[in-house]
Amino acid sequence: MGFVVSKAMNDSLKGQQEFMRLQLERQLVMQNLMRERQAAMQIAWTREFLKYFGTFFGLAAVVLTTGAIKRKNPAVLLPILPLGFVFSYQYDMGYGTLLQRIKG
Repeated sequence: MGFVVSKAMNDSLKGQQEFMRLQLERQLVMQNLMRERQAAMQIAWTREFLKYFGTFFGLAAVVLTTGAIKRKNPAVLLPILPLGFVFSYQYDMGYGTLLQRIKG
């Protein structure tokens, strides 16, 4: 009689362990899917931001260059330097290999 009870308990325990293993696998798959979606959203946001910032950067470069020529003062071009770094970073994030390098 005790053998039947212990066998039923072992079967129940094995069933619970299998259920927990499957549940853990499903959670890991869901977490990976959510992480991939979040990364895709970040790339999409960066690409959208890059459109607006690229327009601003191009316009600022033209205006600052024109101002530097008119005033004959090359110091007017200094804001292009940090804007160029931001533009390069955003471009690399949206269309380059920055995310692959971060993952690596």
